[in-house]
This record gives sequence, C-alpha cells and structure tokens, in this order.
Amino acid sequence: MDSIPAFKIVLFLIFPFITADASTILPHKIFNVDNYGARADGSTDDSQAFLRAWNDACQWRGRSKVLIPLGNYMLNSVTFVGPCNGEMIFVIKGTLRAPTNPALFFTNTWIGFRYVDNLTLEGGGYLDGQGAAAWPHNDCSKNIGCLPLPISLRLDFITNSRIQKLRSINSKNAHINLFACNNINISHVRLSAPGNSPNTDGIHIGFSNNIKISSVNIGTGDDCISMVSGSQNIVISDVFCGPGHGISIGSLGRAFAKEYVMHINVVNTTFRNTQNGVRIKTWSPSSPSLASDINFQDIIMDNVNNPIIIDQDYCPFCSPTNKLIVTSLNNLRCFLGGESISQVQIRDVTFRNISGTSSSKVAIYLQCSRVVPCHKVKLVDIDLAYREAGGPAIASCSNVYGASYGKQVPSGCL
Repeated sequence: MDSIPAFKIVLFLIFPFITADASTILPHKIFNVDNYGARADGSTDDSQAFLRAWNDACQWRGRSKVLIPLGNYMLNSVTFVGPCNGEMIFVIKGTLRAPTNPALFFTNTWIGFRYVDNLTLEGGGYLDGQGAAAWPHNDCSKNIGCLPLPISLRLDFITNSRIQKLRSINSKNAHINLFACNNINISHVRLSAPGNSPNTDGIHIGFSNNIKISSVNIGTGDDCISMVSGSQNIVISDVFCGPGHGISIGSLGRAFAKEYVMHINVVNTTFRNTQNGVRIKTWSPSSPSLASDINFQDIIMDNVNNPIIIDQDYCPFCSPTNKLIVTSLNNLRCFLGGESISQVQIRDVTFRNISGTSSSKVAIYLQCSRVVPCHKVKLVDIDLAYREAGGPAIASCSNVYGASYGKQVPSGCL
C-alpha cells in the first residue's frame, strides 16, 4: 500500500473540513426580531424592528435566519429588500397581524420581499390580514378609480426560493402574489378567506417562470390560483380548492401582448363547491396574444358550477344587454353583443381524466374567439354528471377545433 505523504496528514489534522462545503457546516446566524425591539403584544407597530433585523441579516456574510418567535406581532406595510450577502431564511413562528385602520389600507403590499436570491419563508406561523375591516372598501366593480388594497405576501424579482409551512388568513386582497420571479417552490401552505370576500385570490402569478405549487389548501373569495401574462413553466399539483373561483389562466389580452402564457400543468387537484374548476379567460375585445401548451389532468370536481371552461368573452362588469361599458382606467371596453372578438390565440390545451359533479347543466363550456378560434383542444376521459335533477349534463362549444378521446360524459362537444 502506498504511504500517505506527511504534509497531507498535517493538513487534514489542522483543517479536517477543508474539502467540505462550508455552507453545510456553518450554522445560520439568528437575528431575533425581539432583540431589535419588537413587542409581541398585537398592537405595537413592529415594522421598524423587523426591518432592522432584516437589514442586519441581509448584510451578514454567511447564512442568516430572521426569527419571529411565537406571539402576536402587528406590522404596517413593510418590504424587505435585497440583494443579500448569503442565504436568507425568514422563520415565522408567531402570528403577524395587519392594521385595521382604514388610513393604512390603500397600498399594494402588506408584507413584501424584493430582489432576493435563495430566500426561504417558513415556520408554521400565520399571516392575518384582518381583511374584514377592509373588504367594504373594495368598490372596484363600480368605481374605475378605486384604490388598491394590500396583498398579504408580495414577492417581486425573487429567485431560487421557497415558501413552505405557512398559513395566510383573511387577506385584504390576494394572499400571495409573484411578479417577475424565477424558480419558486410553494408547498404545504394553507390560504383561507370567506367565499364572499372580494378579490382574495390565493396565489396570483405574473411575468414569472419555473414555479412549482404543491400540497396546498386554498379557500377564498376569488381564484384559488391565477396565472396572467408572462406566466410560463408552471406546475401545480395536489391542490384542494374551495370555496373560490377555481384555477384560472387569465384574464389575458388587456395588455402585455407579447408576454405569453405557456407550459402550464395542473394535475391531481380537487375542487369543491367552487364557481369554476379549470378555466382560461380572455378579455373581449383584446390585444393579440397567446396561451398554449396547457394541461389539466387527474382532477375531481365536487359540485362545481363551471367544471371546464374557456371563456373568450370575459367582461365581468358588463351588462348582459349592453356590453359597451368602460370597465377600467385602461379604457378597456366590452363589445356590444355578438360573438367573442378576443385576439388571444388559445391552442394545445388538454383536459384529461376529469370527473365528478357539476352544479350547472353545462358542465363543459368552450366559448372561443371567432377572430382566432381555439386550436388543438383535446377532451380525454371526461365524466361529469349534473348534480341536480333535470337530465344529464351537456357541453357547449363554439369556435373550437380539436378532438375527443375515451369516455365523454357529457358528449357532443368536439
């Protein structure tokens, strides 16, 4: 056997970890918000204490952990900004409470993170948006100059990060919003608000890539998960949705025409007592755009009003008799009757192995644009029953080119 040179033995004895990855050995440095003046009494504004803890952790040249212990902490609108010098873990063990003073409502963010790489949000704690105090101020359905309400957790320009083991309740607006993010993993979170709470989307995604959502339970007053312009390479699995408006792609076509929605997979999901199941919606009229390579698979519908829906005639605030109504500051106007004239091209969409019950007679509704009809739409092994008496469920399609395979209940659509 060859002998080991003496200098190698000396080096090993002096530096036994020299070949190991230091980041797996050195512990995180903990920055406890209580040590920065936070008071867990539920009424003191702890925003500045949280920011001081974050700033020190962010500047630390190593692995950092911001710790929020058990207790009730009140925060006004606060945003934690990077870039940071190392891995950041934000551990929420206690409950964070949003303000109930109307003077503090009208901002787009309650808790925000911006320009951070390698961030983990976890801890098993709660984000309590205390939304009931703010929901009466949501008048956007009748006021085009309405002011924003804060999103509970907003991530902007975040990369290579994860959110896990947290709960958000009673958000004033959406629970979680991702904008311009890349490589984000969201798992084992629970998001809840009453079914009649306005605009309380569970997870809203825009201009983001490589997003994975799994093992989440969402019940809200709006979409459980929504994906708008620029959402690409999204995988959603093992989701329970209800109450809420389902999982939606869109609305598309109002702006950002070149920011396509592509490569979306929604699998192993259950909808219960929701307004919609799986939905694609575009404004009409709209700017030209594209939504393609979309797969909805292995889905259970339990008393869902619109289990499978493509709606290219989307105009939520329009009158059914006169749709020529200005609905936003962007001067978007719905068309005056007739068929959809959306210019968003929808193609390569598959609905596969979807079963359960519909609370409406029309279980499949595919209303595509007469200007750019839907192409390559597939219905594979569909089994949807009309929950109420009055005959079987039916399917309604227009301006759709595609095919059906396997079991088709209801039948006669493609």
